[in-house]
Amino acid sequence: MGKNLVIVESPAKAKTIEKFLGKKYTVKASVGHVRDLPKSSLGIDIENNFDPKYITIRGKGPVIKELKDVAKKADKIYLATDPDREGEAISWHLSHLLGLDEDEPIRIEFNEITKEAVSEAIKKPRPVNKDLVDAQQARRVLDRLVGYKISPLLWKKLRKGLSAGRVQSVAVKLICDREKEIENFIPEEYWSIKGIFDKDNEMLEADFYGKIIENKEVKMELKSKEEVDKILEGLEDEKYYIDEVKKGTKKRNPYPPYTTSTLQQDASKRLGFSTKKTMMVAQQLYEGIDLKKDGTIGLITYIRTDSTRISDGAIKDTDEFIVENYGKQYSNGGRKFKNKKNGDIQDAHEAIRPTSVRRVPDNIREYLSSDQYKLYKLIWERYVSSQMSSAIYDTMSIKILCREYIFKSTSSKIKFEGFMKVYNINEKDNNKVMTFLLHKGEELKLYKLEPAQHFTQPPASYSEATLIKTLEELGIGRPSTYAPTISTILSREYVVLENKYFKPTELGILVNELLEEYFKNIVNEEFTAEMEEKLDNVADGKYPWKKVVEDFYKDFSKDLIVAEEEIDKIEIEEEVTDVICEKCGRNMVVKYGRYGKFLACPGYPECKNTKPLLQELDVECPLCGGKIVERRSKKGRLFYGCSNYPKCNFVSWDRPIKEKCPNCGGLLVQKRNKNSTTVKCIDKSCGFSKVEKNVKKNI
Repeated sequence: MGKNLVIVESPAKAKTIEKFLGKKYTVKASVGHVRDLPKSSLGIDIENNFDPKYITIRGKGPVIKELKDVAKKADKIYLATDPDREGEAISWHLSHLLGLDEDEPIRIEFNEITKEAVSEAIKKPRPVNKDLVDAQQARRVLDRLVGYKISPLLWKKLRKGLSAGRVQSVAVKLICDREKEIENFIPEEYWSIKGIFDKDNEMLEADFYGKIIENKEVKMELKSKEEVDKILEGLEDEKYYIDEVKKGTKKRNPYPPYTTSTLQQDASKRLGFSTKKTMMVAQQLYEGIDLKKDGTIGLITYIRTDSTRISDGAIKDTDEFIVENYGKQYSNGGRKFKNKKNGDIQDAHEAIRPTSVRRVPDNIREYLSSDQYKLYKLIWERYVSSQMSSAIYDTMSIKILCREYIFKSTSSKIKFEGFMKVYNINEKDNNKVMTFLLHKGEELKLYKLEPAQHFTQPPASYSEATLIKTLEELGIGRPSTYAPTISTILSREYVVLENKYFKPTELGILVNELLEEYFKNIVNEEFTAEMEEKLDNVADGKYPWKKVVEDFYKDFSKDLIVAEEEIDKIEIEEEVTDVICEKCGRNMVVKYGRYGKFLACPGYPECKNTKPLLQELDVECPLCGGKIVERRSKKGRLFYGCSNYPKCNFVSWDRPIKEKCPNCGGLLVQKRNKNSTTVKCIDKSCGFSKVEKNVKKNI
């Protein structure tokens, strides 16, 4: 009697699952895709209803031979590739290579790699879902048509090695558009007034808000110093009264558990992980970690999902865990989250969560690498907190009246931390006002009025987190596409990362302009989002996949003809500098790399000399008086050093500024966060530090 054969994608996954299933099963890995479109040609028969011509992937011969040999001896064969469209397509390709009937119950899927999940899946095989396969085929064919039709055009008109894509080209356009917006932004002046009041030798701060007109508040927009001075003249010697004191409570609900995109965003913001690194580490946690006495177990559920659904069993177990460890008051009794697209539909995927809430991060830390621990802890805390009760705040709102003007002060104080006991949201508690006993009609003494000038700021450049968030909000791409998209636009040198923010290169701007002029649909956000909806309809069995491709190609083929005829050869001029190559004497030119600009010799490949392009700050080195310049570490992280290196070894991770320390006259450095900028003395023994709120952003 032969064994049953289970085929998965990853060798690591195969190793974990074989331990669960025992001697009656053989588990083999396809090592990813086994068939694909050929690299050397388009591989799509446009004249014959867009039929794809699949071939065996080069190098996969030994893997396929082994799978066929084992399959011949197996009693039953189960295809257990990943539970998504791409996984379904791989199972379909495997069924064709192994001569299996795709309509027979040969496909199994599980959302987590645990013994219980895998054993349960074996009991419920099903046929291959052809609708999901067709949705993946449509995506693959569309991407191939765009890539293989536009890319040669870019090579011919610009330079070799360039590419275009349905998602990547939109991402580049978003980055280019944002930089145009920043470049064209005109700052607008505005002013604020803060009132500081004395109440029994305690200071109460309140913001100037507006006038009373027919008992309604009107927010005043103060545009100039003259407007402010006029108001201040009438307020200095006036009396101030408490007009209203409101006390109440407010709730802050927990966040839903992670989807792929929200995990990538949070890992970027909280851990400093790139999307590529996040998905790599998450894959390790999903496929299985050796916990020694407990064996190898998948620690988290499937990592490519846009669902926030949680299984009933996981909700029940988590609720019991919360009650046992934190108390009943911290449990929400089993919260279910609605998915944005599907509402209450019980979709196949779950949110990203721990496979067992009882595997507390600190209890298994010794078995995890540093990165694995950080990411697992983030996932565990977000998930557990999603099943906890809301945080409750005591709130107070105060209105202070002076003639026809109002000053407002609001404050809050945590009354019950709820989910924030587990998930830190980095929120500072502002509870100063809560110590005051204030009553309506009570007079306050004015301590001083503080006017302040501000200027509106342009929107921030895209970071990895904000780019992913925008792509998701626009409905562009799928959870699995964001990491490879970002890797591609960086490797093609369309964009660079500067201080963790994307900046378009001249090449990226040029390619984007060309695509915008000749292939408007390819870089159109709405068109790309509509295409995603059509692919979803294909996956739901509502639309034939070849019709989607046909409709797209009608206009696309016309655009190709026009572009081929009208686009002239474009020469990209390199920026020549006055820096002389010390090896051959040529003037070095500016090139773009993964981490930004650098200098290279134009004599390549005869001369391969390169050196960093140093951006000078208008700040003197505190050690030798040389100029401080921007530098990059081997991993691309920005830091600041002396231009006289290696003679002078001054370095700082924080950006030095021209202003001197008011305490010791030394060098000040600044560190900018989302909401504030900390300015501090580089000499720790001095101790000077101040925090400034970032000015308003006009987004």
